[in-house]
Amino acid sequence: MLKEDFLSCRSRLEKAGIADAGFEAGCLLEHVAGLSRASRLAQPQLELSDEQKARLEELLSMRERRYPLQYLLKSWSFCGFELEVGEGVLIPRDDTEVVLGLCLEYLGGRAGAKVIDLCAGSGALSIALSKLGGSQVEAVELSDKAIYFLKKNIDKNKASVRATAGDIFTCHTEFADGEYDLIVSNPPYIKSSELPLLQPEVQFEPAMALDGGESGYDFYEAIISLWGRKLRRGGALAFELGEGQARHVKELMAAKGFKSLRTAADFGGTQRAIIGTMDPL
Repeated sequence: MLKEDFLSCRSRLEKAGIADAGFEAGCLLEHVAGLSRASRLAQPQLELSDEQKARLEELLSMRERRYPLQYLLKSWSFCGFELEVGEGVLIPRDDTEVVLGLCLEYLGGRAGAKVIDLCAGSGALSIALSKLGGSQVEAVELSDKAIYFLKKNIDKNKASVRATAGDIFTCHTEFADGEYDLIVSNPPYIKSSELPLLQPEVQFEPAMALDGGESGYDFYEAIISLWGRKLRRGGALAFELGEGQARHVKELMAAKGFKSLRTAADFGGTQRAIIGTMDPL
């Protein structure tokens, strides 16, 4: 019965060191049974089929080895938009809502704003800016695997987003100067030396979406230097930030002429996002 299955799943996940074992046990059960949370809770006596039990065992075994829950479920929600995810693409995180908030505040409900999302990954920011901000977004991503999910998510959410394969260190030449209202990026920002120290689940995510170079600032420096001229007069550049990076990124932006710099904190108090405006060179 579902109630017993849930208790068993939760117990196993707790022993594996999963912090929110109850939530995850419910997610796995609902995924396997094809039920919503409300339906699962309303039918505690429901029996899984033998095939469903076998599938649940397979998923539980993988999760016990700390394989990411989101990859097992094959999708994850960001700001209410369901995004397909899998190996090769960074998993959307709630932290990214902080930079989204700064962007939407800057856009102020202006429909049709032209936006570039660099290092777009699954398309979380691109799709949210398109659907919530009414923006026309160009999503730039280098990884073939990530672009696969990016395009699927654009179609799935019927978003006004164009996916572009490109390396942000070189493809800036393909974009017109002075044309864009906003450039946003959740770039790789982990120091290369710190990647092996990240939690076990993160080790399954693509290193290229995490590795910010020896200092952790490689992508910030490149984007600030190479992409600022793409902004129209008064256009804005916004970033998600790693822990402890706000001060240095603010200095990098100020040195290149960005004004009205503001940061925003996540629920844990970390300065998680920054935005500033500048006139193009």
